[in-house]
Amino acid sequence: MIILMFLYQNAHNYPYLCTMNIEPIAYFRSPLTSKFGIPRQSGIVTELHGTIAFVTKYAQPEALRGLEAYDYVWLIWGFSENVEAEKHPTVRPPLLGGNERVGVWATRSPFRPNNLGLSSVRIVKIDAETARIEVTGADLMDGTPIYDVKPYLPYVDSHAEARGGFTDDHTWQRLQVEIGPEQAAQLDAQDLRVLKQLLALDPRPHYHQDGTREYGMPFKGFDVRFKVSEGTLYVTSIEC
Repeated sequence: MIILMFLYQNAHNYPYLCTMNIEPIAYFRSPLTSKFGIPRQSGIVTELHGTIAFVTKYAQPEALRGLEAYDYVWLIWGFSENVEAEKHPTVRPPLLGGNERVGVWATRSPFRPNNLGLSSVRIVKIDAETARIEVTGADLMDGTPIYDVKPYLPYVDSHAEARGGFTDDHTWQRLQVEIGPEQAAQLDAQDLRVLKQLLALDPRPHYHQDGTREYGMPFKGFDVRFKVSEGTLYVTSIEC
């Protein structure tokens, strides 16, 4: 449970402090069980499947009525792995090389005062009986608490001409991914395609440039080991 505290002023400009308790309405199920390898934004890996699984208290079929008429939903969720991390007014976005600092409100950094995240995901399937929604394109790890689900409305949520800050001038340089036939045989075609998309985003910390270092990333119960050299990511093993 999260307790949100609000400071506001009444009509006489006297400050008041109020609290609001919020609790997870659902948890996210994903093939990614670690922060390492999570896409840095929602919608980047479009074929990455996940499931919104509502908790018993909110597993009511009628609460999902009408949602089938939408293609996308917004998820408000918690950065549950960063709760105890120290927070600062400025952060170092990986897209800027991990060295330049900008204000936390100008980024989507997970190191935020209230540890809340916002993601837009595509609806694939709604199962009202089991209170589950299958989605694609999420940037959430397995077990992430979800605090609200809201429909995405194109007529107000889409702003094609809007400026995107530093993201307008900086784009992710995707890696070439090489997976040998022996390693590729461990996964089916769709999972292999998703894994390549994830690895192409370079899951390493941005300040790591050591071509001899081997990294490991959990994916669908497998330990994916890889190295990166001169713009190419080489998968060395995929093991259970």
